[in-house]
Amino acid sequence: MGTVKSAGGRRDGGGAAMADAFVARAAKRDLTIGILGLGYVGLPLAEAFLNAGFRVLGFDVDANKVDSILSGQSYIKHIPSERMQAMMATGRLSATIDPAQLAAPDALLMCVPTPLNAHREPDISYVEVTTQTIAQHLRKGQLVVLESTTYPGTSEEVVRPILEKSGLRAGVDFAIAYSPEREDPGNINFSTNSIPKVVGADTDPERRMAKAVYETITQVVEVSNMKTAEAVKLTENIFRLINIALVNELKVVYQGLDIDVWEVIDAAKTKPFGFMAFYPGPGLGGHCIPIDPFYLTWKARAHGEATRFIELAGDVVTGMPRLVIETLAEALSTHSRKAVAGSRILVVGLAYKKNVDDMRESPSLHLISMLRDRGAEVEYYDPFIPQVPATRDHPEFAGMKSIAFNAKTLAAYDCALISTDHDDVDYELLARHVPVIVDTRNATKGLPEDLAAHVVKA
Repeated sequence: MGTVKSAGGRRDGGGAAMADAFVARAAKRDLTIGILGLGYVGLPLAEAFLNAGFRVLGFDVDANKVDSILSGQSYIKHIPSERMQAMMATGRLSATIDPAQLAAPDALLMCVPTPLNAHREPDISYVEVTTQTIAQHLRKGQLVVLESTTYPGTSEEVVRPILEKSGLRAGVDFAIAYSPEREDPGNINFSTNSIPKVVGADTDPERRMAKAVYETITQVVEVSNMKTAEAVKLTENIFRLINIALVNELKVVYQGLDIDVWEVIDAAKTKPFGFMAFYPGPGLGGHCIPIDPFYLTWKARAHGEATRFIELAGDVVTGMPRLVIETLAEALSTHSRKAVAGSRILVVGLAYKKNVDDMRESPSLHLISMLRDRGAEVEYYDPFIPQVPATRDHPEFAGMKSIAFNAKTLAAYDCALISTDHDDVDYELLARHVPVIVDTRNATKGLPEDLAAHVVKA
């Protein structure tokens, strides 16, 4: 057949035959799906492909995760071990730390971290190292998909050249595509199977191959090329960043007017069109919102474009922890005539959001650090995180343990700061035994009037 120019500028010089064979095998579930990175994204993805009837090979550099999978034990709170055991019971799941086994899968899906460095610039070292590992074992006919959030152009400018150092050609000998992860850990309303998958590739055969894989587990939304798909994920999270920044700014304004922002939002969201509820908090957390928008600001600067709106939103939300601490200091002074220095303060919730054990980029860590800098004695309670693991930004907290949550223990604190609104917390018990409560999440809504009197919203 003749060559066909693609949206990405490459030409199909034989990729159609590769795609035809791959698509036919996908329809029969005769493929092995390799998933690189077995965390909050990779593990649910593995489960979805197993449920669709595929063989799955999980790869991770963390031997503990591999051992847990093979023994049927979960290491993620919202994925119970029963589900892990069911995955192993299919007989179609294996896991390894051996990169040589990456030649076996027909599709390789990369679900690795893409953080920012200290200068708010993209750190794609995990993507580069993983791609280099794949390149060492790449064979003809394989599909390689990056799922990690990144700046537009990463797949084309970074991933493809590394893979082609193998001597194989993208779109001819192997396929490359981009499909951004859209997981929302702990959200019981959506799963991997119910969230549509955006898929972009630079040639039609590669796009067909990626679609053939993902459409077996969920609805697929095709876009014309990889950088467009990369831009989709950034747009989704920039939208969230800007609205979170807006509602946090409104919180500050309404506090000055003696208006409860949560009551405003609850009333506003009854409008069935033109409004979407976002809620204020103590700062940004998680693996997406604090990071992803700044991948675009970095890329925009490289092309001489400004992203003033995005950067302003970032400035607003990164200033929230400082305002929370100021509110706490004022609350202690007003209600107890005490200073932050020397006070015993309990931070309630270490995870970045409710009902998960994920503390990546959690604002709670920053709040603890700021309180300690002011001379407070700070401990935490989180039913999902019994002990703080090693973290990149706050290694000094490693080994810190959650307190026992009971009346006797709580009575020893001067103030409690609610940073994460887990459902599995007795906020009435907290309010009965701690004299000052600073609530950043409206978790104490509905408390009896006598207890609500010493709650300060921040």
